[in-house]
Amino acid sequence: MTAADGTPPPFPGAVGITNLRVYPWQTDDGLHGGTPHLHLCCTECYVVVGGRGRLQTLTRRGFEESPLGAGDVLWFTPGTIHRAVNDDGALQVVVIMQNSGLPEAGDAVLTLPPEQLADPATYRRAVSLTGPDGSEPPSAERARARRDLAIEGFGELRRRCAAGDTAALDDFYASAAALVRPQLDAWQQRWEQGPAAVSRQTGAQLDALRRGDHSHLADATVTRIVQPEQTTLGMCGFLSPYDPLRAQRD
Repeated sequence: MTAADGTPPPFPGAVGITNLRVYPWQTDDGLHGGTPHLHLCCTECYVVVGGRGRLQTLTRRGFEESPLGAGDVLWFTPGTIHRAVNDDGALQVVVIMQNSGLPEAGDAVLTLPPEQLADPATYRRAVSLTGPDGSEPPSAERARARRDLAIEGFGELRRRCAAGDTAALDDFYASAAALVRPQLDAWQQRWEQGPAAVSRQTGAQLDALRRGDHSHLADATVTRIVQPEQTTLGMCGFLSPYDPLRAQRD
């Protein structure tokens, strides 16, 4: 249903959808790919549409690798530290993200070394693509630098976990939670106005159908978005997000 102001309906389930071309840049450990990080409130899904690669993950079960090939679908829940590895330089994924709006609002923390996780200001400076004072345009050089810094921290987490240090993940989780705490009220508002509102709408439709009221079906509409042209520097690669506000009606 279209809002009174002409805004198109959200994506199904109020998810986010983005085309991702995983970085082909080489890393210090001889691999190629993106920046290891976790999400605190969002499950993420990869639908692989081209190329070959791997998803490296670190959880309480330890370090794992999952192959990524065209047609594969893989998803991972909050707390999963993940790193996309681009094996052939052509890995391309459609990302479906729970709670559209939260990742854009900061629901991701990179696995930087502990000293870079000390406080929000220090962390923001370390991950900024526009320089310490925000005056520079985003650059691939800074995207690579923050990725390599996160890989350094990821490597240390892997070593600690492999050595049986059970506090390794808890230490990182605690730092990540502390970093995002100032943003939680804003996240709550985004969730209430997005995914929670969509879920409540389904509940209202179910109640209406039980009463024999099917009037919402008269509001049926079709919405489309052409393939996005703009590409931004993301954590895992070059991103082309689908924005419902740019939707076109057929």
